[in-house]
Amino acid sequence: MRSTTTLLPLVALLAKLSTAGYVLQDDYGNSDSFFDKFTFFTGSDPTHGFVQYVDQATAENAGLIHASNGEVYIGVDHTNVASGSGRQSVRITSTNSYTHGLFIVDLAHMPGSICGAWPAFWMVGANWPNNGEIDIIEGVNQQTNNAMTLHTNEGCTIDNSGFTGTLVTSNCWINAPGQSTNAGCSIDSTSSQSYGTGFNNAGGGVYATEWTSNGISIWFFPRGSIPADISSGSPDPSTWGTPAASFGGSGCDIDSHFGAQQIVFDTTFCGDWAGNVWSSGSCASLAGTCQDYVANNPSAFAEAYWYVNSLKVYQDTAESTIIAHGPGNVTSTHSTTAPVPFARTHRIRRHGHGN
Repeated sequence: MRSTTTLLPLVALLAKLSTAGYVLQDDYGNSDSFFDKFTFFTGSDPTHGFVQYVDQATAENAGLIHASNGEVYIGVDHTNVASGSGRQSVRITSTNSYTHGLFIVDLAHMPGSICGAWPAFWMVGANWPNNGEIDIIEGVNQQTNNAMTLHTNEGCTIDNSGFTGTLVTSNCWINAPGQSTNAGCSIDSTSSQSYGTGFNNAGGGVYATEWTSNGISIWFFPRGSIPADISSGSPDPSTWGTPAASFGGSGCDIDSHFGAQQIVFDTTFCGDWAGNVWSSGSCASLAGTCQDYVANNPSAFAEAYWYVNSLKVYQDTAESTIIAHGPGNVTSTHSTTAPVPFARTHRIRRHGHGN
């Protein structure tokens, strides 16, 4: 029998860990070094977009990226008629990958609600969809409200409770019967300030994503409503109220469907979502096809840029310590891996979501 003296330090440690909360793991900063923590994807767009993703040197020379005055700019070409594979843009993937955590991005600006544009801020695991995908910010064309979506392999469905958004689809499996291919489980924000032009007109805001074994939750805070604990660097999700989206319930074992994830920013054009819904919305009056409009109207994309005030990743100290020092062969919550070159090959989205 273990002595009381031996047990007391362990009990004290566990009590301390249970209340420790989140601590900063990675601060991506808002200077030129921001881009050193990402790789630039330069292949053909797996979502069949009318886009030419460029490398870092090309992006810098063309003015598509820069960091100044405490903000990181990630934009697209908005001065030249596009030809060939499409309009120049940037897609970057974090070098670091994460399992669980609290991911907080403060944006002064995101790409506006622009016909032909398809921006996204998201996370993705290797061997898609077996390690899952978390779409935190995503939309197309003149969309006004943010779409938050998970994509997984078979066996993950979510409850229609615990969030303020509107449930669109509940089965996260990319081949779920009764849903469009790759629809995933999706929740739309009810706030017109959560995406695109409405977000920018409100001065931007913060998206916070908490990923634990119990579920994945996403909060959106407009500029004037950002919790003080986020601003002070001591975030406490338990005080934030009901999230905009919450993916969980007995129908999905989160740890079985989500492995290490990398963070991605990108803006593409047309393709499997924005292009496929072109004819069903008001954008169709601008040009016969999405590609024609994107190619020949460069000035329309002057607002298709991200302005990142900050990007920070926090880890729960209790969870991280237990993982680091627990028994058996347990993988760390933080690793550095190669970029995922095939990510977003799946994004043939449901029709009718975009405008």
